[in-house]
Amino acid sequence: MEIKERIEKLRRQLTYHARRYYVDDDPEISDFEYDRMYAELLALEAEHPELDDPASPTKRVGGAPLDKFEAVTHGVPLNSLSDVFSFDELGDFLTRVAAILPNATYSVEPKIDGLSVALRYENGVFVQGATRGDGFVGEDVTANLRTVFSIPLTLPEPLSLTVRGEVYMPRATFHRINEKREAEGLALMANPRNAAAGSLRQLDPKIAAERKLDIFVFNFQEGQLYADGHAPKTHTETLDRLGELGFCVLKNRVTVSRKEDILAHIEKIGAMRDALPYDIDGMVIKIDELADRVTLGEGTKTPKWAVAYKFPPEQKPTKLEDIIIAVGRTGVLTPTAVLAPVRLAGTTVSRATLHNEDFILEKDIRIGDVVTVQKAGDIIPEVVSSHPELRAGGERIFRMPAVCPSCGEPVMRDGDEGAATRCTNSACPAQLSRGIEHFASKNAMDIEGLGPQVVELLLQNDLIHDAADLYSLCAEDIAGLDRMGEKSAANLIAAIERSKSAGLERLIFALGIRSIGQVAAAALANRYRTLEGCFAATKEELCAIEDFGEITADYVLNYFSHEPNLTLCRRLIDAGLVTEATAAPTGDKLAGLTFVLTGTLPDMSRDEASALIKAAGGKVTGSVSKKTSYVVAGEEAGSKLTKAQALGVTVIDQDELLEMLK
Repeated sequence: MEIKERIEKLRRQLTYHARRYYVDDDPEISDFEYDRMYAELLALEAEHPELDDPASPTKRVGGAPLDKFEAVTHGVPLNSLSDVFSFDELGDFLTRVAAILPNATYSVEPKIDGLSVALRYENGVFVQGATRGDGFVGEDVTANLRTVFSIPLTLPEPLSLTVRGEVYMPRATFHRINEKREAEGLALMANPRNAAAGSLRQLDPKIAAERKLDIFVFNFQEGQLYADGHAPKTHTETLDRLGELGFCVLKNRVTVSRKEDILAHIEKIGAMRDALPYDIDGMVIKIDELADRVTLGEGTKTPKWAVAYKFPPEQKPTKLEDIIIAVGRTGVLTPTAVLAPVRLAGTTVSRATLHNEDFILEKDIRIGDVVTVQKAGDIIPEVVSSHPELRAGGERIFRMPAVCPSCGEPVMRDGDEGAATRCTNSACPAQLSRGIEHFASKNAMDIEGLGPQVVELLLQNDLIHDAADLYSLCAEDIAGLDRMGEKSAANLIAAIERSKSAGLERLIFALGIRSIGQVAAAALANRYRTLEGCFAATKEELCAIEDFGEITADYVLNYFSHEPNLTLCRRLIDAGLVTEATAAPTGDKLAGLTFVLTGTLPDMSRDEASALIKAAGGKVTGSVSKKTSYVVAGEEAGSKLTKAQALGVTVIDQDELLEMLK
């Protein structure tokens, strides 16, 4: 057999077996045999570069890291859907449709919790993949999408088309990655959805390939589905046809017309959420007949022919086995529930915050109780209620300890913070550890790799005693520690060095001054311009800063009046950290306006958008309230967007923000 024929045969075989494995879930050969054929093809292609083919199975991974993602304008907008949160709201949608289309049929499908993308094919070859972005313009992530083995690089027919899908991280992959990150002392990924979004936006395709992402295709956007030009009539037909072409299409979908059947299918899929190998956060109900969609039309930002029903937070009962105390960086003692492990919203939960003693008393929570737990925003585990009616008699009432569990010093109820109980020892080891963790956290100095386990390791080996000591470390100091090694040590030292340029705002926040969050830290940086300038702050000046009250001013004055704190600051200055504010606001177009950023913006990071807002005199905060002027929402916006809609806060996208800045 000629070399060219052998190469083409291997490509066909590998493409076929990849589909059997990744799409059909029905492999015909062993992994060993697949790897053997792959290795042979790789060797033949290396020996015969003149036979190169960009659609070869060997081209899924191997591109060089990118400098940035290029913008992609979608041929057909990737619209979002209106959300409904109850069967009553869903009933209102169905009633509106029935008034125009009394005999409408609906496709009822799971809503995959991932990242929406568009895949474009020309003459049967995958040529481009892009994120949703704002629906009109996204980012070119073709190289990363090539690493998703369930995306066909070639189609069995030379068709030109665009499809839309949802990239997700399987639960098993998510847990495997988090186990590895925990062993390496790295921060854990919050949930599979965030992990998928972060993986798809890696500039290095090799990193994306390691994350083992997957995809479900859920919509035909434009182009040819049939070589003879046949036009499909229903959404169901388009998905069936896409399945024939090799795409992994949505599963567990039905086509029905009665409201009762729609609700029954939602309840059926809701009951099996926990058993699925991927996360879903709701169900999509859309008109099946394509002509009927045209009749109903499009709204300003969402179609009138579909809605997304969002599942309420998943709640489950479990036993509260114990209550332990965590000591935070400011000395606050926080009771934490130790739970019998329970699967909740995609992860196994064994801990949940109980906030403070008053919360426990108000909910009548006792050690040994059966309690109901949920994840706030599908992320943070919390105890919703206890079940006194299930008590057997051995349950125990919880009392806050009289001494700190970390250092043994007395604790006291904090009058400034209501129900908070605080350790009185400023040299408490737990406070030191949590303080350094905070200093290194993403919104502070952003020292990647310096998680809780590594901080404890450095403290236990007497390598650091405060945050300034981090900047005196060298790779040789830590390479010999448990679970580190030369590469991990070198990466950590490089991350510490990079953090020197984090800027004054982040540095002030990183110091952990009580009551000084990111917004207050930015205000201090803008007012005093240097870290040394903060040393000489007066109460009158501080109280004049917007949203600073006397209590906050006193916390700042108290921090900079203590010599150990001033010594720490001077050592940070001497270590070469940037301790001067970059640029003062250059305009006042957004003066008096407060913004919250959420989701992934198409052309800039949230930090970049925040910098633009601040430069124009605006303020950026991390939470939505009635005082929020605008929420800037990007792709895959989460609970902040939902809260903004509930409060009636104006929601804008990146383009509208840029228009305000003109």
